Amino acid sequence: MYAVIKTGGKQERVEEGQRVTVERLRAADGDEVSFAPVLLVDGETVLATPAELSGAKVTARVVGSEKGPKVRGFVYKAKTRQRRTWGHRQSYDVIEVTAITREA
Repeated sequence: MYAVIKTGGKQERVEEGQRVTVERLRAADGDEVSFAPVLLVDGETVLATPAELSGAKVTARVVGSEKGPKVRGFVYKAKTRQRRTWGHRQSYDVIEVTAITREA
């Protein structure tokens, strides 16, 4: 059984026991978080409509946090001596999916 969840403006395919890196959540390490699935596949059964997914839930535990790769940028305007460098490093949370449940 697997599910597709939406978090941070992105969708991730998850299974039980899998660790997934998602954008920062407002939760501390060890907290339980739950997601409403966008799609749920259980063998031959596919649940995709909001009516079918009303009882479905994906629960996960926040394991830790990490940072993504450093992104460096450079802005340059010719003939005016304007230069600026900037950098960014995105923060992520690592979650471990504990259960995928659905009501029949």
